Amino acid sequence: MRVTGGQVFDLEKGFVARDICTDGSLLTAASGDGEVLDAAGCYVIPGLVDVHFHGCVGEDFSDATPEGLQRIADFELSQGVTYICPAGMTLPEDQLTAICRNTAAHRAKNAGGAEVVGAHLEGPFLSTAKKGAQNGDFLHAPDVAMLRRLQAAAEGCVKLVTVAPEEPNGLEFVKAATEDGIHVSVGHTTADYDTASAAFAAGADHATHLYNGMPSLHHRTPGVIGAAFDAPHVMPELICDGVHIHGSVVRLTFQLFGKERVILISDSLRATGMPDGQYPFGGQEIEVHGNRATIVGHPETLAGSVTSLMGCLRQAVKFGIPLADAVQACSYNPARSIGIEDRTGSLEEGKEASFVLLDQDTLDIRAIVFKGALVK
Repeated sequence: MRVTGGQVFDLEKGFVARDICTDGSLLTAASGDGEVLDAAGCYVIPGLVDVHFHGCVGEDFSDATPEGLQRIADFELSQGVTYICPAGMTLPEDQLTAICRNTAAHRAKNAGGAEVVGAHLEGPFLSTAKKGAQNGDFLHAPDVAMLRRLQAAAEGCVKLVTVAPEEPNGLEFVKAATEDGIHVSVGHTTADYDTASAAFAAGADHATHLYNGMPSLHHRTPGVIGAAFDAPHVMPELICDGVHIHGSVVRLTFQLFGKERVILISDSLRATGMPDGQYPFGGQEIEVHGNRATIVGHPETLAGSVTSLMGCLRQAVKFGIPLADAVQACSYNPARSIGIEDRTGSLEEGKEASFVLLDQDTLDIRAIVFKGALVK
């Protein structure tokens, strides 16, 4: 396939007018056949990578059903999100084990939809005080042996784990997980600057949905946010749904951390792509009105988003983030954050041919190509 006439995303230059070619599932210097895809009037961007979301179209990753995970993968691909690392909730170990086994089985089956590149264990190693919408009944102190059991059940595909490092054995957990090749994110935490800095020095390289589920930035107590800024290897997640973070703070964060470090996530729930109403969520109930989801009976507690990552990209642009920066934060940065940037995240020869054509005026999806095949 040869894609012609579009403005193509480039990590260094932003957007450039050039053709891209595919041969089989890869981006190549020349096309292996005569098929031409007209991208006139479109931006050509890498397929998006979501490393933190829970579900969509009535399905939740934590339900651990093969049918549910397939529906999630299919919907995400339809939204231009081509690689996904769904997040589990704070649940008992047997349910977390089921989630991990379901992920491994899905990857082995390879039945289509967005590729499930791994799993993100957002719980249960979190702080009670900052659990947010997580179910406090199932919180668990950081436990290396438990993490290793879950990784065994997942057949090695746990890519990311969130931890509150101030909890007992927190720093030892960070070190062990990092040594095991699992990326560690600091989140749902009361950690002060020194504790968070120690976690980042021990190997943690993410901050889970920055600002949400952690102490606020204060000029004398900078906390996790200040510690993340001071650790150049740390990549902060931002929920850019227009609800969780004010537009000014989104702009500030891109300026503060730089376009190379910010990861946009959706943190989307099973209610994404569904009508308003009540939905189960990690042993609790959430209530959705428009683009806002809260715990039933606790309208002050946000429970994730109902916006896809592509919707978050568009929201970032509405907030004033340059399109190229928003694309990088939704593709290359999250890919790099879990170690798959050699496969995806930019449109270079040798990488997988997964990309999306967006209308230059509306940012609506005009076409989706996944591993060389036109899917929309």
